[in-house]
Amino acid sequence: MSLNERISKVIEYSNFTPSEFADEIDVQRSSISHITSGRNKPSLEFIIKIKSRFPEILWDWLITGEGVMLKSELPETVTIPANYTEEGEERLKSTTPLPDLFTMMNDDDEFGTDETEAETPQQSSGESFIPHRDKAPEKISDSQPLGNSADEIISQAIGNQQNKIKRIVLFYENGKFESFEP
Repeated sequence: MSLNERISKVIEYSNFTPSEFADEIDVQRSSISHITSGRNKPSLEFIIKIKSRFPEILWDWLITGEGVMLKSELPETVTIPANYTEEGEERLKSTTPLPDLFTMMNDDDEFGTDETEAETPQQSSGESFIPHRDKAPEKISDSQPLGNSADEIISQAIGNQQNKIKRIVLFYENGKFESFEP
């Protein structure tokens, strides 16, 4: 059965005339005749309008033609409770619901604490252990500075009168800089 034939069957099921059906699902009357005659194929919006007006029609049947048309035509399925055994005896299960994010936050005593306050995890045999480093910068006393300080650079530039300063740019640790032009 084609999609156009299924829509004709829905119109027949609704007990409306094609023009009444068009008004009922809020589409143009001409679109109903074009679809039922096979001239046009229905759009997704058209099918959604049918389904929203007739929720008892099954999507699978409407879209693919598989199964039955109405939910009431579905065979009844028997659902067996999860705590029911084959012998007909009920099992008592101690079920604990899984925690959600918010209950975990409320139950967590360490929530909001710094990592330094939390315990160091135990070393597992398959993983290497990296000790927690203190965030305070280490001072190395026997290292040499990488370059001259800003005062030394300026005094060298002033002392050297042959070359004239065109621009001085100072770069700060936070990523900002300043540019000075004499």
